Amino acid sequence: MKIFTSCLCLSSVSGSDLLPLHGITVGERMCVSELRVPVPWGEIRGRVWGPDHGRPVLCLHGWADNCGSFNTLIPLLPRALQLRSFSIMGHSMGADVAEMFSALYPEMVDALILLDSYGIYPTDMKEFFTVLKEGMDKMLQFEKRSTNRSVYTFEEAVQRLLAANPALSLPSARCLLERGLDAAEGGFVFSRDPRVNFRNILGLSLEDSLDMHSSIQAPVLAVLAEDGFCKLFSDPSLEEFTSALHQSSRDKNHTMVTVPGDHHVHLNNPHAVAPFVTDFLRTRVLSQSVKHEHKL
Repeated sequence: MKIFTSCLCLSSVSGSDLLPLHGITVGERMCVSELRVPVPWGEIRGRVWGPDHGRPVLCLHGWADNCGSFNTLIPLLPRALQLRSFSIMGHSMGADVAEMFSALYPEMVDALILLDSYGIYPTDMKEFFTVLKEGMDKMLQFEKRSTNRSVYTFEEAVQRLLAANPALSLPSARCLLERGLDAAEGGFVFSRDPRVNFRNILGLSLEDSLDMHSSIQAPVLAVLAEDGFCKLFSDPSLEEFTSALHQSSRDKNHTMVTVPGDHHVHLNNPHAVAPFVTDFLRTRVLSQSVKHEHKL
């Protein structure tokens, strides 16, 4: 199996990352290389894991993270997963994007793995225009500001990231900042576009969110963290959505598991997540591929 991690760069500012998987054996020396793809607005940067041959699994990181988000999990996935079709694994916002792609292009996706996410949460449409206006006003205000970015030492950047995202462990924060900082005079600046911290102004209604989820044809594995999105699922305002989502998952025989940890458990404690991902790909994807070959 081969793994690709990539980051979207906007005007030399790093943003969203993509990562595909192929199989890797624990303890085995992996071939890892950097990926750069020119696009009209800059370039997509990433990391490719594994040999040139093998079945790709696209991995999408979460909001304001980078492809380092998968650095600890990828080495735990076995090379035995010689998959032949396209799979996607996403964390947080990356899982939302993965779900949307799987719903829009179901014929292209044979497996979907969601890490501490399970469906695009609906928006209260009564607040939609208020949120939209506030978001656009904030964007316009940002465009008028100075473009100078704050400079930090590496340790200062680590502490700032930990303060903003307490779900990260210290090693995980350092891992993300290996790709999340650019060298500058006097220290480092965060490479991501500051606008990723703005509130998302687009959303789906309850009906649209459930329709999108029901359009997915591939088998789905959702790995939820006890101290992550599991708490969000218990929000009374989302009861109708979560109830319908769980019923749809049961009807389609999707797999939902809960592990100890928080929102970045796949990075903080990959050993808690890797067995479920490996078993899912082997039993729900690889086994089906083998059955298909035998029929042929």
